[in-house]
Amino acid sequence: MQVSVENVGKLERKLTVSVPAERLEGTIRTRLRDLSQNVRIKGFRPGKVPAKIIEQRYGRQVRSEALNELIRDSFNEAVQQENLRPAVQPSIETTGQPADGEFRYVATFEVMPEIGTIDVSGLKIVKPIAEVTDADIDRMIETLRLQRRTWNNVERAAKDGDLVMFESVATAGDVRVPAEGVERSGTILGSNALFADLEQKLVGLSTGDDRALDVTFPADYRVPELAGKQATVQVKVSRVSEASIPALDDAFMQQFGIADGGLERFRVEVRANLERELKAALMARLKNEVVEKLVDAHSTLEFPARMVEAEARGLIRQAEQQAQQQNQPAPQLTPDAVRPVAQKRVAAAVLLGELARQNNIRLDSSRLQDMLATIASTYEEPEQVVELYRNDPQLMDGLRSRVVEDQVIDWIADHAEADTRTLSFDEVMRPGAAG
Repeated sequence: MQVSVENVGKLERKLTVSVPAERLEGTIRTRLRDLSQNVRIKGFRPGKVPAKIIEQRYGRQVRSEALNELIRDSFNEAVQQENLRPAVQPSIETTGQPADGEFRYVATFEVMPEIGTIDVSGLKIVKPIAEVTDADIDRMIETLRLQRRTWNNVERAAKDGDLVMFESVATAGDVRVPAEGVERSGTILGSNALFADLEQKLVGLSTGDDRALDVTFPADYRVPELAGKQATVQVKVSRVSEASIPALDDAFMQQFGIADGGLERFRVEVRANLERELKAALMARLKNEVVEKLVDAHSTLEFPARMVEAEARGLIRQAEQQAQQQNQPAPQLTPDAVRPVAQKRVAAAVLLGELARQNNIRLDSSRLQDMLATIASTYEEPEQVVELYRNDPQLMDGLRSRVVEDQVIDWIADHAEADTRTLSFDEVMRPGAAG
């Protein structure tokens, strides 16, 4: 086999490979001969089908398969021989036919950048730590009770904690919202689900009340014509309801699969769920911190353009799928719009992969099983989830990659200049919390 390499860009390579034509023809003959011994064709005894008929029926398919196999195998041999590390699948140019006793093709592809030894000792990172407390368990139990509350209509005046349903029209100068008819809304007083000024002025109203309320809309209000303005809101209350919160009894706990063990067992299960969520959130925060610092430290590196383009297209598909699932219009995104995010993700993947290679960080099978068990435990029938993953190579490959990536993140945190920061459960779990 003869190989020549041409640098056609900083990371792009053109590989010309020539192999003896006999290597291809020999494979084709062997496969056709094997077929003649095993194929069943009406009118011929097994093993007695003429070679000409085998060639007519299967020759094109066999040649195509042998050609693809030859290119795949010889390409792998060539890149190993030339010490190249392809970043993406090659683009192959070939006539598909031997010439002068040789079969030749040209493979064009990008290679991984030469990164050199990655030293993370100078990275300054903050490693968040937190634990689940009894108070966190108490709050979660109260949240679960609130989620299962029922509402009973009342005739009295509304107070904090009540659900108020109403119709409204807002006017500010010449602006009327809605332009026609009324807007039907509902809010739990004190929740600020609408905004505080309006909710506070609903306190004291009863079913059937029709009042004009002077309010100031927030600067970021969803209707631009009302944002930051003083307005009159004509409100007609259609219903006032008070909450009925379920007791923390056996019937309530049975809704969560706790058939026996009472409150003590229920608290154990709540703690386990919170600790699982906390562990995942802490790793996500640590990963964001580490990746940010790692990518910034290698900002001058150039990464394969095709990898970035593929990542950009993947981000667009993901956004379109999410919009479809939420019955929202597809976002009008272009590769250029998402390219900065794609570049950062490619840089992170390449650097983390290189760290795993340089430091011989291999998949921890026990950690893989732990993560699979954790994922499965969030479903009603965890055994079926485990079976689903084990029978789906793509799912398992994704899970393995995720586990190795987490291992690399932990390794970096252990070898970088890391300071720990103690946070509460709420600070870790609440979006936008500091830390």
